[in-house]
Amino acid sequence: MTPTGITPRRLPLALLATTLFLVTAPPARADDPSVPPGTEPTATAPVEVDPNDPDLKLPEGATLAEPKVLDIKQVVEDETGDERREDTNADVKFALQAEVLFGKDSAKLSADAKARIAGIAAEIKKQNATRIRVFGFTDNLGSSAHGDVLSKQRANAVQAALAGDLNNANVVFEVRGYGEQYPIADNASEAGRKKNRRVEVTFPRTAG
Repeated sequence: MTPTGITPRRLPLALLATTLFLVTAPPARADDPSVPPGTEPTATAPVEVDPNDPDLKLPEGATLAEPKVLDIKQVVEDETGDERREDTNADVKFALQAEVLFGKDSAKLSADAKARIAGIAAEIKKQNATRIRVFGFTDNLGSSAHGDVLSKQRANAVQAALAGDLNNANVVFEVRGYGEQYPIADNASEAGRKKNRRVEVTFPRTAG
């Protein structure tokens, strides 16, 4: 199935191996806890391959797999960069910068943080999600051990606030602190480090 606005294209034989990989490779499950953050599959336009093309060479008895459309990701970030939302066909992810949620080197939520978390809880309710991942991250300043502890404490604080807002015994949380692992920006600058100091909340999409 080809999404509206995307024109299928035929690839030359030289790119056939890549084409077959894109068509047949099964995407990793984005809700699998073993998938590290930021490594989920990204969107790509489907490639149409003509099975009757005389240049198409397949082993005897082999057939092409059914084409698949991988996740299409939409990213929205507010003007200040304090909050980022990523939507795919399967999941919704919110990333909140630590400065919005906590004081320096602290895991105590601010009043503004509670209001933002309440907004995420409302979206979780809208999606009827019952499996939620809360992951904390830091920059690379200070010791790695300290970053691991602080990021987990901050993730725990956000999880506790979400649990209170949701008040749903059926909700299952996965909470982890990754410290300085999986940066989304360059730690060489303060602007980059600020983006890396964050808490991400991810949950499955079940409603339109």
